[in-house]
Amino acid sequence: MQRKCTNLPFLVLMQTSKAVHERIKEEMSKNKLNIMEFSVLEVLYQKGKQTIRQIGDYILVSSSSMTYVIDKLEQKGLLSRNACREDRRVVHVTLTDGGNKLMQEIMLKHQKVVDDMFDSLNSDEAETLVHLLKKVKDKV
Repeated sequence: MQRKCTNLPFLVLMQTSKAVHERIKEEMSKNKLNIMEFSVLEVLYQKGKQTIRQIGDYILVSSSSMTYVIDKLEQKGLLSRNACREDRRVVHVTLTDGGNKLMQEIMLKHQKVVDDMFDSLNSDEAETLVHLLKKVKDKV
């Protein structure tokens, strides 16, 4: 006897999330970045100078995990850490010129990939999807 799936919205959401994640992962590997590295660079590109904690809050990762990723990106010459003059306990992270150049190249391609993934939705459907996802998120 086959059981009826009672959590279909959850199942489809997870499958979609995985498919989107895999597509972004595939695209970022062309730039020799993993998704976490790209996410850090994207926050810095969009928001400018940030603390490690701020970056972690944006991409929902703990500060301890962030340190490893930031170390790798610093070794690649894509970002730098700078001590805060007002509070020596705080370290700001910024993109280097090389990091900015890479992100300028990547962001156009990234936006096209994302647009292509969602181009089957018209504007009303996209708005409804956002509304429904926020509704679920707000209940959690």
